[in-house]
Amino acid sequence: MTTGVAGSFPTGLGSMPSHPVPLGFVFRSRAKEEKAPADKAAVTDSTQTRHPQAPKGRPTPKRSEAQSQRRSVANSPTTRKEAAKRQRDERRAHMEKQRQALAGGDERYLPARDKGPVRKFARDFIDSRFNIAEFFLPMAVVILVLSMVRVASLQSIALLLWLVVIVLIVLDSILTGFRLRKRLTERFPDQNRRGAVAYALMRSLQMRRLRLPKPQVKRGERP
Repeated sequence: MTTGVAGSFPTGLGSMPSHPVPLGFVFRSRAKEEKAPADKAAVTDSTQTRHPQAPKGRPTPKRSEAQSQRRSVANSPTTRKEAAKRQRDERRAHMEKQRQALAGGDERYLPARDKGPVRKFARDFIDSRFNIAEFFLPMAVVILVLSMVRVASLQSIALLLWLVVIVLIVLDSILTGFRLRKRLTERFPDQNRRGAVAYALMRSLQMRRLRLPKPQVKRGERP
């Protein structure tokens, strides 16, 4: 039987062990244990170097292709407002080029109805000769003024002039269209000539200084 002081615990029962176990080790969360291997694997993968001969998974783009891609990304509009503004600017620049082409005769920027060698020949054919139809507008003004005068004889003259002008324009247009069609057939036998004669006759109705594209030949000059 063990001896001791009265009221005291026996030796070996009341004493604590000499090396107590830390509570942190006992109550350590399982989440930290599961997270540690994952973090270690991530660090290992990130620090692992790639072999120089190992494939990268995609071909290396050429320098020109990379520059064009960067340029397209930089120039691409980011918002709908910027896209609309860019379209307006492009449309305005295109219209300005067309205006300059109509004044100078540059075939690259002419409207579709004026492009092509057939249409150019038709314009030159009309611009190289006098057409009665181009004087229709000034003659119409004169006839209108005469018809407004309260004189019966002048009104009769105005009506007669009106009929004469109309007949002359019709006859001249028929003759011009016939000659132009013949010249187009000789000059462009294998090209599309559809609508060229009507295009030329509509041009003949305009005064020479108001025609667009601007005349490129002088009167009497053979196209």
